[in-house]
Amino acid sequence: MTAEYERRYSHPAEDGRPAVLLFEHLRDVRDRVDMVIPEGATTPEGKPLCGVIRRLALVHDFGKATTFFQQYIGAQLGQPTHDKLRYHAPLGSLAAYYVLRETGHSTATCLAGFVAVAKHHGRLPNVVEYVFKRMASPDPEKWMADKKQVENIHKNAPRLATAIFEEATGDDDAWLDFAQSCVNDESLFTEIADHVTRNGERPITEPTFLTDEFYGLMLECWGTLVLADKTSAAGAPQASSVYDATNPRTADLTQYIDNLGDGNTDPDGSRTEQLNYYRSRARQDVLDSVTEFVESESDVATITLPTGMGKTLTGLNAALEIRDQTGGDRIVYALPFTSIIDQVGAEVQDIFDTDGSDGIVALHHHLSDTRFGYSDGDDDASDLNDDIAGMLGESWRAGLTVTTFVQLFESLAGPRNTQSMKIPALRGNVIVLDEPQSLPLDWWKLVPRLVDVLTEQYGATVISMTATQPELFPAPMSLVSDAERYFTVAERVQYHLHDSVERFLRGEEQPLEYNDAANELVEVAQSGDSLLAICNTIDSARVLANAVTERIQAVNLAEQYFESLRNGSSDPVAETVQLVRQSSKQAFVHLSTRLRPTDRLALIRIIKQLRASGSPVIAVTTQLVEAGVDISFENVYRDLAPVDSIVQAAGRCNRSFERELGAVTVWWLTQPAEQRHTPAVAVYDTQGPSLTPVTASALDSVRDGQTKLAGQSVARAAVQEYYGTLHKEKNVGREEYHEYVDDADAESLGRLSLITQTKTVDVLICVTEADQTLVESLEGAYENYDFQEVKRLLNATKPLRVSIPIYRDDSPEANVVTELRPLAGRKDESSIRVLDAGTRDFEKYFDHTTGFVVADSTVEDRFL
Repeated sequence: MTAEYERRYSHPAEDGRPAVLLFEHLRDVRDRVDMVIPEGATTPEGKPLCGVIRRLALVHDFGKATTFFQQYIGAQLGQPTHDKLRYHAPLGSLAAYYVLRETGHSTATCLAGFVAVAKHHGRLPNVVEYVFKRMASPDPEKWMADKKQVENIHKNAPRLATAIFEEATGDDDAWLDFAQSCVNDESLFTEIADHVTRNGERPITEPTFLTDEFYGLMLECWGTLVLADKTSAAGAPQASSVYDATNPRTADLTQYIDNLGDGNTDPDGSRTEQLNYYRSRARQDVLDSVTEFVESESDVATITLPTGMGKTLTGLNAALEIRDQTGGDRIVYALPFTSIIDQVGAEVQDIFDTDGSDGIVALHHHLSDTRFGYSDGDDDASDLNDDIAGMLGESWRAGLTVTTFVQLFESLAGPRNTQSMKIPALRGNVIVLDEPQSLPLDWWKLVPRLVDVLTEQYGATVISMTATQPELFPAPMSLVSDAERYFTVAERVQYHLHDSVERFLRGEEQPLEYNDAANELVEVAQSGDSLLAICNTIDSARVLANAVTERIQAVNLAEQYFESLRNGSSDPVAETVQLVRQSSKQAFVHLSTRLRPTDRLALIRIIKQLRASGSPVIAVTTQLVEAGVDISFENVYRDLAPVDSIVQAAGRCNRSFERELGAVTVWWLTQPAEQRHTPAVAVYDTQGPSLTPVTASALDSVRDGQTKLAGQSVARAAVQEYYGTLHKEKNVGREEYHEYVDDADAESLGRLSLITQTKTVDVLICVTEADQTLVESLEGAYENYDFQEVKRLLNATKPLRVSIPIYRDDSPEANVVTELRPLAGRKDESSIRVLDAGTRDFEKYFDHTTGFVVADSTVEDRFL
């Protein structure tokens, strides 16, 4: 090839790697598309999707053939650069539209390819606005750069241009035709402009190309091109094995379940034997429904089972069976919170005997070490990331990925450039949504629309799995034949409406004081029972924890754990458990996100081990334990919250039938000092629809004047009443979010987030010498400008970091974090701050019970 065509390069020689010839890169990206897109995938018009994106790959970097770009990357030394003329993506987008049009594709496909190539280094835009500004806005110079680039290529690299266009279209005159339509008559420019405007002055409101399928098509073209391009630029081997999934075996899960010891099953035996019997029956019930589901017209299934019925294993088993019957390659298991991913991920890795490095199972969330990160600007620097493993981790190429709703849905809703690389992994595969009721209400219209893209366009299958189905999806198929039966046999709790809630139901402003709440908890604890109290805010949990510890002599698990940690214990979890068991005192623990992630996980392990041996524990926490954390208490106290949250909290009660019925008390806690609203009102009523009145109405509908409610009445009837009101009367979900997809407004979608967008500052808390050594190594890497090492070590510090929300520049949080030492001397306001156990500030800002301390924090400091 180099003997036939002008020598043009796509990437310069760098870091010991030779320069890459442009035509070689284009062909390499094209060939990688075949490895990423499943055979048989089609566009909405029924044409092979692979053929579309192969053509995009052949021209996506076509603009690099100009001498302007070659001078920019140093291929021709000593030549001046032309900043505006070196950008290659705009010309590539014109070529993309042209080659798709010439090969018989629809206008929608041509424009999807146009935008995908234009933004293959950036983020997707509002398509109509972008095409209008790019091609139709009243600017006499708007096409000048494109025309100059075409003229430059025709003068300096005509044979290369001819070869590229011939390979993309099969027509050896294609390049000349393209050049003429750009330079001579400008017909290509006006044709594209006419799709979005009638008079050249303003965009059309509803252009005909903007079909229901357009956004999904554009997203997939873009994501596939980005993945193929970046792995090619990084030098990943051109082999299908790089992208292929290593499938976890269904037989391994079956064997794991068989080894759990649930063989002691008897529908008429002990409660444990009954539970084992119905767990097994529920699992088989779901599996028996899989074939019918696969053969049905439905692409969304539900698994509605009570907590403790083994939903995780049942849902995973169903996903594996669906994958096997549909010929899919991958499973994505999405959960609401990072706090439970490690627990689920550890169990899944144990099932399939993997450490996560072999492509069978991957954990992907903001605390996981996926080793990715690079310049995401619309420039050529973003090509230069050579972290291949990080790219593949970000693109979900493993057979089973355990991740968060944030990672899944924000990768579908206007994703960042790196996030787009996981889109190809979703086609034809199985996606499990565990606890979908945890999705923010604003997204309740958007999520079904995104699931439509997954199922109707990408051929994916979705399983919605929870004890409290939020009725997000129209006409799903239930994989559980008789959910009521399982809720009946799994009746483990009785709900009690506290006097404070009775007052709330009557409209009286008299919530429960913390001292009174603590007295009730202490009375239960002194009887020898274990108990869990879940609060709505960090402040509320801290105040209640302090009130409890003032009234009872207990072993503080966090203090004991931190002492073992500081003393260099090889296993501080085991040491803490042993010391507690040797003590005559009950164990106490407080959990919130003000503790480091690594410490929260350790404390949860300690609780589980103590509870498994029958040792009582008193726990005061925020909602971080509410869903998916496998711990059990005889008594659970829940501050007033939506019904689904109350039911999820009840899932931490009497999980193993420690007694006939566990006690779940719903009470209404007062506001901490100097705050205007009770935590329930502050969290659930001040943003969006007021949820506590809906909860009150749902509870009132099933209580028949009683203060004690049957578990099934709340878990089924009250939940259905609650969701019915949300959908019918509150009409939850932002309609405009749904419309962003219909309008292909990826720019607006990209501004959305599943997480409340609040400015935060990370505090890196060093407790041990090993933590301090890690920080020293990180700061040394900064000093040596070793940014690959900086990136690796920054990821390693994530489990040691606490994110502090900053609501106002003059808030106590802002004042505290600015007093702390900035990491590596970086003094910008968002830089990571360091709190070191070896400094005098450590005890001032870190409490061994409650974690990072900010005095007089505000009520907005609320989640988890």
